[in-house]
Amino acid sequence: MLNANELRKGTYFILDGDVYQVIEYQHYKPGRGNAIIRTKIRNMRTGSTIPKNFLSGDRFEEAPVERRGMQYLYSDGEFFFFMDTETYDQFRVNGALLDEKAGYLKDGMDVVLTVMGADALDFELPASVDLEVVESEMAVAGDTATGASKAVVCETGLRVQVPLFVEVGDVIRVDTRSGEYTTRV
Repeated sequence: MLNANELRKGTYFILDGDVYQVIEYQHYKPGRGNAIIRTKIRNMRTGSTIPKNFLSGDRFEEAPVERRGMQYLYSDGEFFFFMDTETYDQFRVNGALLDEKAGYLKDGMDVVLTVMGADALDFELPASVDLEVVESEMAVAGDTATGASKAVVCETGLRVQVPLFVEVGDVIRVDTRSGEYTTRV
């Protein structure tokens, strides 16, 4: 059992039969009475995020989740397929879980999936990925006081703002947390 005081960012727990992940956590102690734990939690089945307050004595069942190293195999449009690097089992993940992160996936890429039983709950990318530029708009360097940029399309379909000197065929490094161009490789 998990005490409400043990809830931290990233903790998975079961509440009312659903699995939740703590997104934000704040411990508040009023002048008198019990401490209040203010959280923002995400329902891992529906994806909805709600604010929820708990008293310091509340107890929850900890969700039996495990983090596994996976290798991205392919996508059929609706589902993404991953292979466990230890057991070689394949996991099918709904595209809704990946959301906008799908643009960073390349064949053979190593990622970390958080799974509970046969269900994938969360998805973790490396800090940056190297992607080839396949389409670039024409840009002319003119009288610019600050660094000018243009939009390019990468091999995975991801659109990124880059400096004017990046051309088709270049490989660029993109930060997966912010989606910004980092450097040319």
